[in-house]
Amino acid sequence: MSRVGILMRTTAVRLSALYLVLFSLCAAFLVFYVTGMSQRLLDQQTKDAVSAEATQIEAIYGRAGVNGLLRTLERRARQPGAALYVIAGPTGEILAGNVASLQPGLLDKEGWTDEAFAYQRYTDETRKDRHVALAQVLFLDNGLRVLVGRDLQEPEKFRVLVRQALMVALGVMGVGALIIWFAIGRNALKRIDRMSDASTRIMAGDLSQRLPMSGSGDEFDRLSESLNAMLGRIEKLNEGLRQVSDNIAHDLKTPLTRLRNKAEAALAHNTSIDGYRGSLDEIINESDQLIRTFNALLMISRVEAGSSAAEMSDVDLSQSVADCVELYEPLADEHALSLEAEVEPGISVTGNRELIGQALGNLIDNAVKYSEGAADARILVKLSRREGGAVVSVADFGPGVPDDKREVVVQRFVRLDQSRSKPGTGLGLSLVEAVMELHHGRLALRSTMPEADGAKGLTVDMIFPQIPT
Repeated sequence: MSRVGILMRTTAVRLSALYLVLFSLCAAFLVFYVTGMSQRLLDQQTKDAVSAEATQIEAIYGRAGVNGLLRTLERRARQPGAALYVIAGPTGEILAGNVASLQPGLLDKEGWTDEAFAYQRYTDETRKDRHVALAQVLFLDNGLRVLVGRDLQEPEKFRVLVRQALMVALGVMGVGALIIWFAIGRNALKRIDRMSDASTRIMAGDLSQRLPMSGSGDEFDRLSESLNAMLGRIEKLNEGLRQVSDNIAHDLKTPLTRLRNKAEAALAHNTSIDGYRGSLDEIINESDQLIRTFNALLMISRVEAGSSAAEMSDVDLSQSVADCVELYEPLADEHALSLEAEVEPGISVTGNRELIGQALGNLIDNAVKYSEGAADARILVKLSRREGGAVVSVADFGPGVPDDKREVVVQRFVRLDQSRSKPGTGLGLSLVEAVMELHHGRLALRSTMPEADGAKGLTVDMIFPQIPT
């Protein structure tokens, strides 16, 4: 298909073409309407002037008779821009005036001429020029006939001039509109071509591509912004799926291998009921860990897919945080840790109570796990308002997380404990991040204490958006 054909298939060009056609029709109507109104106005002015002169001539004839009428018409006929004056006999022969000849039969009827008529001046006899005029015929009581008229050449010139001026002006506007129409269509086509190129690369598998934006904020930019957000979401989900596939192959291989080895060792060495029972207990523990891992993965997938969005409601965040801290106090005591809470009352958010509780529980569980043996054996859970929203912070004083690892540690199966000496699946922070995205919030990691103080620790902030009023 030719480029013009492609251009004509774009919505912007079609709309511009429609506007151009409507503009042309309106312009044509305007030209004929204005020129018609001008012509009617000039004709009416001509008739008013002729009527006034005819009234004056009748008055002069009544006062001064035929001689006075002849002198008056002779004087007026010599003036610049004089009207048409004719005195004719009862049979229509011209006796006096400034007209050489008239259209036959014009003087046979009293009153206004039916239409414009042709006549010839004395100065045009050698050139045979003919003019057009509008006149009124008067019948005098002595049988003479008087014609008073106005030449229509000047009004006609004015009418033609007005029409030409309007046509030129509207023609220039039409050409400008055509140029603008072409420019808009060409720009729209270029943007569509760029979007098509980006879409082709995206369909080829490059999900890092984004649809171009011009920054004008028009419908193309709004569409590109929405699609780019969707592409970012898809890219993140695909990256998460790839990481899950890789990490499942890596992290689940070890517990599965341990399961097989324990079963094989039980068959090979255990000869007593107690020995078999002990091996089965170890196998069950390993199986439970695998089940917890798969349950965590399933929960993250459901949260990221937004399956819990329909269960959103107003949640008393202050009460939820207090309940969660109370639930985990025995676990902290078992590890010789002090679990402290600073909860600002009366804070509510729109969300899912169960998911928020599970996310906060994961953070407290991680803090307990990595604070064991720290010099400052305490964990601080804090809820406060911030810039119209709410922040739940879980701070510990353990080894902390290096700055360059804080973006990596929220990924699935990522654990900084390379020896895997501490229990866990590496999915806790991934679940917390998914829960915060579901609540249109975000997860932030920072050091609990400044590095200059020699203390590190880790503080994880769950930042919720606007608090409902």
